Amino acid sequence: MAEIDLVKAYPAKIAQDLIEGNIDMGLVPVAIMPFLKEAHLDSKYCIGAEGDVASVCIFSEVPMEQIQKVYLDYQSRTSVQLARILLKQYWKKEVEFIKAEEGYIQNIKGNTAGIIIGDRALGARSNFPFIYDLAGAWIDHTGHQFVFATWIANKSIPPAFMEAFDKATSYGLSHLQEVIESIPASEQVYDLNKYYTQNISYQFTAEKKAGMKLFLESL
Repeated sequence: MAEIDLVKAYPAKIAQDLIEGNIDMGLVPVAIMPFLKEAHLDSKYCIGAEGDVASVCIFSEVPMEQIQKVYLDYQSRTSVQLARILLKQYWKKEVEFIKAEEGYIQNIKGNTAGIIIGDRALGARSNFPFIYDLAGAWIDHTGHQFVFATWIANKSIPPAFMEAFDKATSYGLSHLQEVIESIPASEQVYDLNKYYTQNISYQFTAEKKAGMKLFLESL
């Protein structure tokens, strides 16, 4: 789409750019919505889950009841807030939260666990004996699906643009297999076909919106 000036960054950076008005629309963590003067959710698509998402988890060397401290991944606001809610309401745990910096994963040991998201989480799955999937825990706790991120604009976007945008998104989703096949096998630390077609759910449905509403009310 020629109308788009594409900016790439990790979720929390894109979110900050949207809050500061440096960009008009972004695929951002839904937890930033209270910080926006305007929040327009006009796209039909999101990054959501109807079960375990695999890439947003608490990783630990010990079981949940022995965890005392938790590193908070600096790359995502929604995942951090979700973990806080679940630790308090679902796992009934009081822990010390540690603001993570780059390289924190190597410090996840003993009674100190950590939230890891994205590709790093998929790569870490074989390194820890205890993995707590935050999407799966949310669904078990609330009965609602979860939305990690969706396309949010900080101003009104013309309907014609959004229609073209969703059409382009739909095209990409219909060619996921080509995307998967383009990733070298040496870089595939997880079954990407399962990840992109089963773990992640893309339709921004009424059920997902209900789950998102409950999450935002819990912040």
